[in-house]
Formats: sequence, structure tokens, C-alpha cells
Amino acid sequence: MPLALLFPGQGSQYVGMGKDLCAGFPEAKAVFDQADAALGYPISKICFEGPEAELKRTANTQPAILTHSIAALRVLEARRPERVAGAIAAAGHSLGEYSAGVAAGAYAFADAVRVVHERGQFMQEAVPEGVGAMTAVLGLAPDAVSRACADAEVDTGKIVSPANFNCPEQTVIAGHAEAVARASELCRERGAKKAVPLPVSAPFHCALMEPAADRLRPVLDALAVADPRIPIVTNVDAAEAVKADEVRIALARQVAAPVRWVESIERMAAMGATEAVEIGPGGVLAGLVRRIRKEIPVASIGKAEQI
Repeated sequence: MPLALLFPGQGSQYVGMGKDLCAGFPEAKAVFDQADAALGYPISKICFEGPEAELKRTANTQPAILTHSIAALRVLEARRPERVAGAIAAAGHSLGEYSAGVAAGAYAFADAVRVVHERGQFMQEAVPEGVGAMTAVLGLAPDAVSRACADAEVDTGKIVSPANFNCPEQTVIAGHAEAVARASELCRERGAKKAVPLPVSAPFHCALMEPAADRLRPVLDALAVADPRIPIVTNVDAAEAVKADEVRIALARQVAAPVRWVESIERMAAMGATEAVEIGPGGVLAGLVRRIRKEIPVASIGKAEQI
């Protein structure tokens, strides 16, 4: 059955992530060792032992999730090579797009882990803590959420926009804290079931991230990128990247643009995917896929017992 490979993004991390994989599978340990060497500090220790505050630092969270995802992928490749080799597409949620690129052979893992460490720093430094915010809006159509954001920008003179189109019933918004609060209020007035503030340190995937995108572009320009062996369905366009330049440009653009996850899943279904596997920590993407395309079975692979 045609398989889609999915990789999670920031928010799926937890203290202890990857420890059981490393204990049980040499392929996983090799990936964590490679990450430690590439970064020049023990990201493995932060994953396995924390403290949680250190793991939650964006500059650590991003390489930690990438490392865990690729460790799980390498174990899966060793144990079920025919399943992974038969995948028809890869996609990742935000940061997870870098994992998708490694899985598709577009660039080396060691290079990717260094890039996402810098990406995390740039994103954290783009907006002073407390200036921005993100909120998950539940139970309101995406178009209505977008209109509420536009009205809130007029009301406040500040930036707020959709950041993640996660599923038909969940859209995350991001921007200046005052504008996010106003947009949340408007969403509730217009029928949203909930507007839940997210515990994040910066407003990702909105125009406030343009300084981070500008800093990231030369880093990506220096990254050795090849044509992927399978299409990568990108966050920014929900379309297939099949050439090296398309992969690189999409990674640069996605920092300050919304994650079009609903459209990405729909695109992979249109490409012929009839099942999916989420590779990495947590199970958030599996839940989203079930809300977008309930007929597509999806498994989560991130712990030894799941392998």
C-alpha cells in the first residue's frame, strides 16, 4: 500500500525521548552520537535526562526532535526496509520538514541538525519574549479564523495571522500578543468552541519571523542539497518539491509562512497515499490525519515498543 512518511514538529518533545531506542537499537544510538558530534554538545543527554527547561529551549528542541525522528527512521529502515523504500512522499510539520528532507535523501542528517540548531536560535531571537503569542482556535472554520485575524489587525494595528492549518477544526494563530488576544476574542464571538493560548516562547510562522527567515537564508544557501528521491510535500505550498532548489526555497519561506497541514495531507492522498506513518516523538500528527482523512490508517513510531 502506498505510504506517506510524516515527521512531527516543535511541541512533541519530552524528557526521556529516544532513550529506549538507543538502548535497544544500535542504529538509533549511531544517530544520537552523530548529532552530539555535529553540534559539539550532548543533545542526547538533554533528550534522555533533561532538564525540561533546557529541552524546551528552541535551539535545543529543534535538533532534539530531528534527531529522535531520524533515529526512529533508521531503526524502521533496518527492520522494515521494503516499507520505507516503498514510500511515495514525505512531509513534516514545520521543523519536521527537515526530517522529511533527510528521509528523502535531500541532505545529510549531520548538516540538517546543525541548520535546525541555528534555525531555533534565529526564531527565538526574532521576537523578544512576551511580545508575541500563539493560540489554538478550535471549532471554527479556517476562513472565519483568517477573517478574525484580519479584523484584529485593523483593531489593534498589530500583526496576527493563521500560523498552522492543522485540521478543519483547529487553526493556530500567531503574532503580537495584543492582536492574538483580540483575534481570539473575535473567534469566540463568532462561534469558536475554544481559543487556547499555547505555551511557546515565540510567535512562529507569522510575519514577525521575517528577521529569522532573513538570517536563515544564507545558512540554507550553504547547505548541500540534492534532488530528493521521493517528493517532499512542503508546508508553505502543500505541493511537491522534487528539485534541490525547490527544497531549499521552501525551507526558507516556511519560517514566516503558515503550515498548510490540511492541504498537505490532502495532496498526499491525491498522490495516491493510502496509509501513513508518523516517525518521531509523540502522536500529534496521527491524530490530525484522522481528522483530515479518517480513511487513511496512520501509525506513530517513536518508541521501542512501537517499532
